[in-house]
Amino acid sequence: MSENHRTTRSPDAAEQDATASERRPAAVGTLSVADVLALPVLASGQPRVLTGEDHLDRPVRWVHITELTDPASFLKGGELVLTTGMPLPEDPTGVRRYVDELAGIGTAALVIELVRRYHRPPDALVHACRTRGLPLIALTKDVNFLEVTQVVHALLLGSQADAMRRTQRIHEAFTALTLRGAGPEDVVRAAAEMSGHTVVLENLVHQALICEPSGSTVEEALTGWEQRSRATPPAEHTDVRGPESWLVTPVEYQGERWGRVAMLPAPSGPSSSAHGASAAARALAPEDVTVLERTAMALTIARLIHSTPWERTAHRSALRDLAEQRHRSPADARARAAALGLPTEEHHFLAVLVDMRGMRDTRDPHDIREFRAEDDTAEPETLLSAELRTAGLPALVGELAPGRLGILLALRPAQPWRPTVERLSRTALDLDPHTVVSVGSEVTDLSDTARSFREAARVAEATPPGRPLPPDRSFHELSDIGLRRLLYALREDPRIQEYAERQLGRLIDHDTRHGTDLLTTLRHYLDAAGNKTTTARRGSLSRETVYQRLRTIERLLDCDLESGERRTELHAALTALDVLRA
Repeated sequence: MSENHRTTRSPDAAEQDATASERRPAAVGTLSVADVLALPVLASGQPRVLTGEDHLDRPVRWVHITELTDPASFLKGGELVLTTGMPLPEDPTGVRRYVDELAGIGTAALVIELVRRYHRPPDALVHACRTRGLPLIALTKDVNFLEVTQVVHALLLGSQADAMRRTQRIHEAFTALTLRGAGPEDVVRAAAEMSGHTVVLENLVHQALICEPSGSTVEEALTGWEQRSRATPPAEHTDVRGPESWLVTPVEYQGERWGRVAMLPAPSGPSSSAHGASAAARALAPEDVTVLERTAMALTIARLIHSTPWERTAHRSALRDLAEQRHRSPADARARAAALGLPTEEHHFLAVLVDMRGMRDTRDPHDIREFRAEDDTAEPETLLSAELRTAGLPALVGELAPGRLGILLALRPAQPWRPTVERLSRTALDLDPHTVVSVGSEVTDLSDTARSFREAARVAEATPPGRPLPPDRSFHELSDIGLRRLLYALREDPRIQEYAERQLGRLIDHDTRHGTDLLTTLRHYLDAAGNKTTTARRGSLSRETVYQRLRTIERLLDCDLESGERRTELHAALTALDVLRA
């Protein structure tokens, strides 16, 4: 072929292409140069790597035997070129042009047999290959080139068939996920399981929404996430990017980008060198590209099917894990929260629960979904999140259970939280007058937020419907729990029911059989702290009638009402009875 019809590229462009090719996972069904050199059919020639030792991971897509002076005219890139050296030009300029054309077309490596024309590698050839970064391998013994092509091509074709079967399984798995309406967490988890790599879904502001670690911890995967993610340039298509060689692909629909999903190479020890990055890239397998692209597609469909935004789903999941202490370690919890934008250092934390009791009692889940689909901006989560953004207070907001929202506030030391909680409470009460807002206590470490959530839950459980708000605020806290609210929280415990019945059952039975009202007299007596005159006035009774009734009560209950301890027991039983009847 004439020189005019050759496709040539500048050395700089070729070097850039070669670098990109090395960082991208090899195409399906390929072997590396190092793999081919290790095959017995080539190992018998005692190969010596003269140049390009750092590029032996290049994929070999085919083997080409040539004795032409312009072999690049018949190549497409990725070939392992075998030659006896017969066609090499005599002059150094011609040798450089020969090597430039091979390197420019993306040749994987050049193998020269030092048996016929040469018995030692030509200096000009070694220099030219080293300049272009082209691996040059010398064979010191005779090798049957035809046998090499047969062996390598058979391996490539067999590998391609295996890869096609693996790809088919990947497509079938993601198709099944889509058909059953899997959510984003299920999709990301499946991607991590299929690839064996950590997979992370992030939004457009580089917050890690879902992280499914594989071979590492959440802490290792997400520590410093935003900074690391911003150092990884976006890609229009699936590609290896950034100093850590992440395999990334955008998640979008009809031109609107929603985020991106990243597959992290398996950890290979601390290394910031180019060689370390290349080693990490080699940990990604060819099928990982297919897995990541199908992940992005399944995430797009999941977003269209499930109306809940990814950010809200991420907040809900993180809050539930914190509240229930489902994180693997405190470090994992901190890394995950920080990746969602919540400061974790030099901050205190406060759990807030918002029980939308009116909405929970009047709407079934189907109704709530319809309500949300019609007006997302009216959702409590959306409105409360907006309040917090307006106040400039970082927080996680999410639904912990139907009708119950959880909020985790991140507070600077000595920062007052009451004004913010008061504002949130007023907003929630405007949405649902039956709302109960409860708070736990401040904690200094994120891993202790489960305690704050438990305390807030106890406050909510101890607050009966219609309970008046404290006079100075519109939320409830631990100090509000007295005996009545404590017993209300425990009202379903059979021991409380048994206690009330054991203490007062005989008295109630007597009132029922005889039409008396001794229980009311006992209540007035206990409320008056044993003062009989006050008891008579409250019951509109004479003192003699009060004395007579108290003696009857003592006989029925077999007790001494002058005993302070006994009066305390009966007062607790009466309070429990009121709670149970309410």
